[in-house]
Amino acid sequence: MSTTLPAPVDTTADKSAETPYRVAQRLILPPDADLDVLPLYIDGKPAKSAARAPMHPEDVLGRHSFRIRPGDRVSFGSYFNAFAASYWRRWTSVDHVRLAVTTSGAGTLIVYKSNARGASQRVDSKMISGDELTTTLDLSLDSFGDGGWYWFDIVAGSGAVVIESALWSVPDNGKRGRVSLGVTTMNRPDYCVRTLGMIAADPNLRDVLDEVFIVDQGTQLVSQEDGFDAVATALGDQLTMIEQANLGGSGGFSRGMYETVKAGRSDYVILLDDDIILETESIIRLAAFADMTSRPTIVGGHMFDMNNRSVLHTFGEVVDPFYWVPGLPSADQYLGHDFDRTGLRAAKWLHQRVDVDYNGWWMCLIPVEVIKQLGLSLPIFIKWDDAEYGLRAKEAGIPTVSLPGAAVWHVSWIDKDDLVGWQAYFHARNRLMTAIMYSPFEHGGYMLRTAMASDLKHLVSMQYYTGAGRIQALEDVLGGPERLHSLLPTRLPEIRAMATEYPDAQMRKEVDAFPDLRHGKPVKPRKKDTPDTGALLAVKGALALGRAFAARDSEEARRHPQVRIAHKDNRWYRLAKYDSAIVSTADGTAASWYQRNPKKMRHLASRSAALSAQVFSQWKHLREVYRSARDEITSIEAWERTFGIEPGQKPE
Repeated sequence: MSTTLPAPVDTTADKSAETPYRVAQRLILPPDADLDVLPLYIDGKPAKSAARAPMHPEDVLGRHSFRIRPGDRVSFGSYFNAFAASYWRRWTSVDHVRLAVTTSGAGTLIVYKSNARGASQRVDSKMISGDELTTTLDLSLDSFGDGGWYWFDIVAGSGAVVIESALWSVPDNGKRGRVSLGVTTMNRPDYCVRTLGMIAADPNLRDVLDEVFIVDQGTQLVSQEDGFDAVATALGDQLTMIEQANLGGSGGFSRGMYETVKAGRSDYVILLDDDIILETESIIRLAAFADMTSRPTIVGGHMFDMNNRSVLHTFGEVVDPFYWVPGLPSADQYLGHDFDRTGLRAAKWLHQRVDVDYNGWWMCLIPVEVIKQLGLSLPIFIKWDDAEYGLRAKEAGIPTVSLPGAAVWHVSWIDKDDLVGWQAYFHARNRLMTAIMYSPFEHGGYMLRTAMASDLKHLVSMQYYTGAGRIQALEDVLGGPERLHSLLPTRLPEIRAMATEYPDAQMRKEVDAFPDLRHGKPVKPRKKDTPDTGALLAVKGALALGRAFAARDSEEARRHPQVRIAHKDNRWYRLAKYDSAIVSTADGTAASWYQRNPKKMRHLASRSAALSAQVFSQWKHLREVYRSARDEITSIEAWERTFGIEPGQKPE
């Protein structure tokens, strides 16, 4: 069969005799054969059929071994086992990849590739028969300029076929970079102990690992968690525990970066969130890819939804230059792709290579030489630290790659509502700060006007605590960058202390914690679930805004809520119709009581307008101030002072 097909590359030369290879990616399977995640590793659905072959967890024979039942066909054109050829073509010096598949049993091995449009092409096929037979193919990367993957299928004959292993290898450039892991945590000791256990149990990962730095910024210490002593013993001197004040993500991640640089052993630091489930092979793949890049490159992993584990939250992120918000690189992409519904081969948009501005620090590799050139994180608590670092790197000519096949599971943003409450301050401040520093437009494009519109939406929605935090954000940005380090340990408790002044910030878990509803004038229900857009939304928004500003104090509304609103229905143009409402939180664990206060609303709105006008008029000056201060406030010396480490002192 294979003789009728063109050879993938020139086979006149024996490459094995002249070129050493290194493993770039090995076939992997979920350690627990979990059916929820198995579609990320294998695809039992024929590419041109609506039917899916049933998946059998018992066919997972090990971390790298799988059984194909007699007569069945299984594809490894999956997220974790296909080879993202276009990324290697674009960002490394590699010109071909070697696939070596070791099997036992009789059947057929078929190799496919795709292009940027998602069209698949059969590349080669081999009849396989025998025990522990290794079939090797050299595959060119020439055609993957804009996108595309390689993968293979196995078709079993009259008996079962067992894949013993499969390796994707690339010509070896001799580099073997070592990694340290920097994990920032606050009061999630159970997650950290689980992650440490997975690291300790993976010998392939241990081979590339120098050290794990756990930067504990909480009060529930990882070192006191059940099971910690066992994983600490297993990791030995590859584990270092650091306790420090809560300096947010930027403080925790900067400490991991700092310790890696000072230790002087690793080529890379990989930053990891604490509340994740780790696919340990991802770390090995990030390091292998970074070793082969044509220039120093930040290499990040993707994020899957921890609560819906076959769902990919995002495939890559950029900062929209007009609105200055995180967004998708392409209009063809969308959040929340479910591989259990549509596999990699059938999802055409996943085959176009995606180039990004930054990668989230849930999993992100940064070369030590890049840290020495750029410094550590900007000292901004909890939000935008990863985006700012990516933008800083991009400005310096250092690319960021979000590498398919490397990922963690993390709670997605869909299950959070961090644009309201205490986090709104950090969102607003850090977004504005980074826009001032990096926006290509004189006044940030549409950034300021959308920020002002958001302020009004929160106030119309009776979210006065959120509005007050956003106003504090404007004041702090106008205050300049010099205070950023000193604000790290203090601003969070100050913002949270403000919550006592606002009913909308008082969360109650008990269903009956609020007074009974007393309905006012009934509101006409919506006839559709989709939100209004365009001119209709503008008209409704103007009416809602006018009603909110014209509203009077209502004693009845402060004694009894008028309505209960589910979080999914929490939209400003709906809340504007009421003077009192019980609103659920994003995770469904609590609710708060929104109460209209026209006097407070007018005060906050006028303050927002005045401060926004001040930012607009001082934009050029603020840009000069922040950019001139950036190198100093992100320096190792500045962070040493924040960590309480004397210059030249050996970290403990």
